[in-house]
Amino acid sequence: MKNNVGVGTSFDLGFRKLTILKKVTHTYYLTGMVETPIIVELMKKLVEINDYESNTVKIPEIIENRLVHQQVKRVKTMDEAVDEMLSGLIVIFLDGEDEAFVIDVRSYPGRSPQEPDTEKVVRGARDGYTENIIQNTALTRRRIRDERLRHEIFKVGERSKTDICISYLQDVADEGLINVIKKELENIEIDGISMADKTIEEFLVKQGFNPFPLVRYTERPDVSASHLLEGHVLIMVDTSPSMIITPTTFFHHVQHAEEYRQSPAVGTFIRWIRFFGIFASIFLLPLWLLMVMDPSLLPENLQFIGPNETGNIPVVIQIILADIGIEFLRMAAIHTPTPLSTAMGLIAAVLIGQIAIDVGLFSPEVILYISIAAIGSFATPSYELSIANKMTRVALLIVTSIFGVAGFTIGITVYTLLLASIRSLNTPYLWPFLPFNGKAMMQILFRISVPLTKDRPSIVHPNNNYRQP
Repeated sequence: MKNNVGVGTSFDLGFRKLTILKKVTHTYYLTGMVETPIIVELMKKLVEINDYESNTVKIPEIIENRLVHQQVKRVKTMDEAVDEMLSGLIVIFLDGEDEAFVIDVRSYPGRSPQEPDTEKVVRGARDGYTENIIQNTALTRRRIRDERLRHEIFKVGERSKTDICISYLQDVADEGLINVIKKELENIEIDGISMADKTIEEFLVKQGFNPFPLVRYTERPDVSASHLLEGHVLIMVDTSPSMIITPTTFFHHVQHAEEYRQSPAVGTFIRWIRFFGIFASIFLLPLWLLMVMDPSLLPENLQFIGPNETGNIPVVIQIILADIGIEFLRMAAIHTPTPLSTAMGLIAAVLIGQIAIDVGLFSPEVILYISIAAIGSFATPSYELSIANKMTRVALLIVTSIFGVAGFTIGITVYTLLLASIRSLNTPYLWPFLPFNGKAMMQILFRISVPLTKDRPSIVHPNNNYRQP
């Protein structure tokens, strides 16, 4: 064991040798994942065996009884013992025995649950998932106290041995989907998954160069619980606060918890405003460019649309440059410390934006429509979908600038066909629009009251379709 894990070389590997009833015991643990008082208490109980026991025949049974912890098990192979110790458990070897004792006393370092930055609500729960998989399963259990809720754990990565948990309701979730996810996880062959959930997603859905998200991420336990009750399967990856929800469609990425924390009428209003912002983030700029290129397409009372002065740079180039500038600002905001981000925003808005207009680099109307499209992108609940929509917008701008009305029409058609052709774990991406399901589509367009939503979504193929007993 010493040679396997590097005792004496790695300073964070703890080792203690004790003699119990004339038999030597070796105790191994990771100092950063085990609390000192627990180790001291276990050592104390082991040493007390010499004072109160004399039966040397049943030493293993005596030691096991003195390990004062709720989770104690035996392992038979050295590989199992090493894996458990590196996961934060204490391993105790007894000289001459072919089994080792493993005590689950892990205490992962991490932060306390707090509201996720990207999924804030005005009224509702303020707790969120953390990087601790044990804590995350507890947050889910707190909301679904059902004996049929299952948390199955796997280890992935030859070197990282990362814990991955799949969560589902046994009598609700589709068994075929569960088996597919298990098979994909078991077939992963890689030395480590340092990027955690994103690496698992790439193995699971085989996205390739498709920019549209094929799984949904959430850091809110209430959102996870809601999807579990619908029949979805969750994938938790240790060291990541984001839960992977499968299967998902395009419309899963445009809904937000805030809609369900308000009344149905208010939730519907918020949803429609959000839909408008998402459509504006994709189609507003290409449509405006089309009107600028061919003013005859505008009705007489809308002739004011379009730049009043012809700039030195073609409008399409202005739009693309401004779009790239917005992306620069977004990346800068991510990498800028919070106290400096306000100053950076002022510099970008006042100095760069205004001076660019004054010198004739951009027209004011370009800045206006770019800002509306950017706000629509920020209003998109899914960060991954907002980036994919931005790529779609740039592609539409290019084909519209080259081919005019025909390019705009063909671009929208290709965009729709692309979405219709995508499948996530055999789930049509545009369901319930394609294939059409009227009842489910109504629940997308309107936030239906919870007492009226008695059926689970058919797209997840639930074993138990009726939500209420």
